[in-house]
Amino acid sequence: MPVVRVVVFWHQHQPFYKDLVTGEYRLPWVRLHALKDYYGMVKLLEEFPQIHQTFNLVPSLIAQIEDYVAGTARDPFLELAAKPAKDLTPDERRFALEYLFQANPVHMIGRYPRYQELWERFRGSGDSPDRAERYFQPQDFTDLQVLSQIAWFDEFFLEDGDVAALIKKGRAYSLDDQSFVIAREKELLGKVLPEHARAAKRGSIEISTSPFYHPILPLLCDTDMGRVSTPGLPLPQNRFRRPEDARAQLLRGLDLHERVFGIRPRGVWPSEGSVSEEVLGIASTLGVKWMATDEGVLGRSLGFFFTRDGQGRLGDAAAEKLYTIYRYESGATQMHMLFRDHTLSDLVGFVYSGMPPQEAAAHLIQNIEQAAQPLLAKGKDAVVPIILDGENAWEYYPYSGREFLRRFYDALQKTAGLEAVTVSEAIAHHSDKPRLKSLVPGSWIQANFNVWIGASEDNRSWDYLYHARNFYRQNAAPASETQRQLAFEELMIAEGSDWNWWYGPEHHSANDREFDELYRKHLSNVYQALGASPPEYLAQPIIGAAARPSFVPQTAYIHPRVAGDMVRYFEWIGAAMYTADQRSGAMHGKSFLLDSVYAGIDETSVYGRLDFAGKVPESSFELVVNIESWADGTERPRRALHLEALIEDGTLGSWKISVVDDETPLAVSSQPGNEARLVLGRNFEFKLPLSWLFATPLSSLSAVGKASAPIATRLRLRFSLWQNRLPLDALPLEGWIELELLSEQDLASHAL
Repeated sequence: MPVVRVVVFWHQHQPFYKDLVTGEYRLPWVRLHALKDYYGMVKLLEEFPQIHQTFNLVPSLIAQIEDYVAGTARDPFLELAAKPAKDLTPDERRFALEYLFQANPVHMIGRYPRYQELWERFRGSGDSPDRAERYFQPQDFTDLQVLSQIAWFDEFFLEDGDVAALIKKGRAYSLDDQSFVIAREKELLGKVLPEHARAAKRGSIEISTSPFYHPILPLLCDTDMGRVSTPGLPLPQNRFRRPEDARAQLLRGLDLHERVFGIRPRGVWPSEGSVSEEVLGIASTLGVKWMATDEGVLGRSLGFFFTRDGQGRLGDAAAEKLYTIYRYESGATQMHMLFRDHTLSDLVGFVYSGMPPQEAAAHLIQNIEQAAQPLLAKGKDAVVPIILDGENAWEYYPYSGREFLRRFYDALQKTAGLEAVTVSEAIAHHSDKPRLKSLVPGSWIQANFNVWIGASEDNRSWDYLYHARNFYRQNAAPASETQRQLAFEELMIAEGSDWNWWYGPEHHSANDREFDELYRKHLSNVYQALGASPPEYLAQPIIGAAARPSFVPQTAYIHPRVAGDMVRYFEWIGAAMYTADQRSGAMHGKSFLLDSVYAGIDETSVYGRLDFAGKVPESSFELVVNIESWADGTERPRRALHLEALIEDGTLGSWKISVVDDETPLAVSSQPGNEARLVLGRNFEFKLPLSWLFATPLSSLSAVGKASAPIATRLRLRFSLWQNRLPLDALPLEGWIELELLSEQDLASHAL
């Protein structure tokens, strides 16, 4: 009987954050992600002996983990978390407030009530460390220092008795508690690489590698490849062509892997799935047996577009082309190639976090079976590659996604006809390997390199790299061996892909400026290592002003006509507003369908408005609005409403409003004369009575303390768009948009 070989491939990567000249780590993400997911993702497989997977560990990540374990890493973020709160300087206090809240507000901060309390206090000061610092006492800082570290502990580490006891304590942590957490971190970091080695030895996982500092190899070989993938793309002023650097990056990655794990890796995930024929040739000469990239690269290479139906499924011909292993052959170059299923991979990365784990796991299994069905029907085996980032997605899942993974793995090993295998196992057992004679250069993002080249910021960074590389070529010979090694190492770091990930219009993080500064510091170190002064332009930021998600609180009552036919700007003045950030942070592939949401109250009603990113989607979908009323000091909402509206062919169909956990709807579209009003035109708008939420504006701020029962003091709302029972987009993406239940006069004064 034919089988479906499911290749689950996790890519684990962090940029090189260490400044080699000062020895200091400029950002803490290697340490924090190593605490949170790398160990547990592998350890979890002990529970599922039939599940084999591939883990890609980027060499620069491995080197930095080793640095932390050896105790030689100088991490100012760790030093700050370890310093007694009473000894923190004002600058250090502000530094703590700026960086120790950089965690998912729902699943990491919100998991610990005291951490949530401190975060809300910080937000209440406008997310400003300067303004918030005066409201934090030494005990507040100690609690923040402890909880900001525990929030990053792996689920397995949280089960340790002494850690669990610390969590149960909840607050009022001591200096001994603080010291314990810091000491435990080093111990836990030391478990990460050995656990991978043990899993590989027993056959549960295959470990692959990437070029050392994660460069885009085709662009390192020749920046003109950017225009091959995207004709007409603006290119840097200077053509960067260093295939010898590409070879060095790849060779060093293979060598480090062999030193750490005792075996030469068979396969490579090229950084960001970036491939070209020149790159395959280099890898083949180094003994690499397989590489992987995205279906888009395969489609362009075959002249075939992988279109999907409304359920995300490929047609029969497309499925036969994608769900197999190719053998690329050109001259002396031979390479096995896998091409990731973009849709299945993105479901795990972006969609399933918004679903109950059991439903998400069942949906994934069903989709895998349906995807492979065209091949099975012809008696052929299928290979279904699911390849994605193995760290960032889990911040958006409850409990780091472990329940979802457990349910998925359990179903995967129990479902007849499905086999979870490593890449090398799939290659060994898959007999039908069609030949691929040519390959169009591209990456896993739209089968081109536009994220890393083409935008003005990207091109400027390439030109700066070009000049630094030429300076090294012209000035390295007379320098000492130590100087040459340091300068070349800095060049290799600067060749990494991560710097340009944050340049240009596509992505941003809270650390954009730090990434920009660190990139320019690496280039500056090339000149300094060779005894020269860096060019003046390296002192100036490359990154320009960037759009950010914005939240504006309600400042006045609103009384909009709920019509949906046009945006009436003046009717919504004073409403709370949340604008989407359509640059996708550390992960790429998120679909943005919603642009902004507005919400506000008057004396009797709550209003909401949702603006789409572009036109209203043509296909059928559902809009969901969750609204809760809350009283201060309570652990549950006073009342929670669930609004659900069906949109078909751009028209509002049936809708209902229910009290959460109550099967009887509060109002439905077929019920005439109800007090709710919902409309859809160019945007979606609604009006609901505040009484449905057991809420009414307070006549003054002092009224809160005069009631005999808890009085609702605020509302919070969240909008989401669903299709085929899957959540595709939401605003806010994390947390809620909040409204204070105040009189109009108090609302205006409170917002000042």
